[in-house]
Amino acid sequence: MRILVTGASGFIGSFIVSEALDRGHEVWAGIRATSNLQYIMDKRINFLDLNLSSPEQLHLQLSAVKEQMGGSWDYVIHAAGATKARHSRDFYRTNFEGTRNLVNALIQEEMVPRRFVFLSSLSIFGAIREQDYSPIRDTDTPQPNTHYGKSKWQAEQWLQEQKEVPWVILRPTGVYGPRERDYYLMAKSIKQHVDFAVGYRPQEITFVYVRDVVQAVFLACERPAEDVVHHAFFLSDGKSYSSRAFSDLLQREIGVRHVLHVKAPKWFLRAICAVNGTFCKLAGTLTTLNMDKYHILSQRNWNCDIEPARRLLGFDPQWGLEAGVKETVAWYKEKGWL
Repeated sequence: MRILVTGASGFIGSFIVSEALDRGHEVWAGIRATSNLQYIMDKRINFLDLNLSSPEQLHLQLSAVKEQMGGSWDYVIHAAGATKARHSRDFYRTNFEGTRNLVNALIQEEMVPRRFVFLSSLSIFGAIREQDYSPIRDTDTPQPNTHYGKSKWQAEQWLQEQKEVPWVILRPTGVYGPRERDYYLMAKSIKQHVDFAVGYRPQEITFVYVRDVVQAVFLACERPAEDVVHHAFFLSDGKSYSSRAFSDLLQREIGVRHVLHVKAPKWFLRAICAVNGTFCKLAGTLTTLNMDKYHILSQRNWNCDIEPARRLLGFDPQWGLEAGVKETVAWYKEKGWL
């Protein structure tokens, strides 16, 4: 099959590209001129510079590749997106407008694929079901409380109106694995003998290993249309964990004997994120600690119901947290990150 992966140089996108090559597909990697290609250097990859922010340029790019291929892609996997941004408007420009521009261009160039898989996020639901910690369900009303979540939800709402497009939406919880940098910061902190947590109420966290996300992507492409098209699915490993469980596994795999576990009140984190976010915005630099991050770290319930994904998508997570952390830390060590 012929596959286009947008965001191909990113964390999840690069794993999707590798899996597609392993399956013998003809792979097209949607990238930007400034993309770092260190994880997608296979000579079998066809590279395509896509300007998702410019409808006019995007039409020209798709028209040219359509003539080159003599057709379209069988599957388009839209993994491009912004998880960090200097300004809040950049989230909407990338996550919403970029998605809309791509789909509109595919429609107008008559290149609508057999399946359009959109990588969204559990973050579109925000902090809900925090009284009883019950799993978030696809029947719940999204209440995103971050610009990242709001921009993804806006893209989902628009995409769901495009009935002529055979879309499938995937909503992973926290994705970790080799090459990922946000959870790496936690591993780096533990390497320095400090574990930082926020809030005094219990926090239920969920995870999904990157290879299981990739499994779900190809199931979304290959399952019968009546099972998956025009459906949205949560992705996790099917379990929930305390924040301490994750840090303890990191500590064990890194090989650190003693760690100082610091638990700060939410107001303290809010103050740090507000000040740091404002400073970095004025300086024009990216930062991990901002108000979006505050809402993510302070959210108490990340449980989600993956039963529909099991039943309709055939999703069967293979990586528990212990095995995933073990492989991730081994990769960090091998690459000199730790």
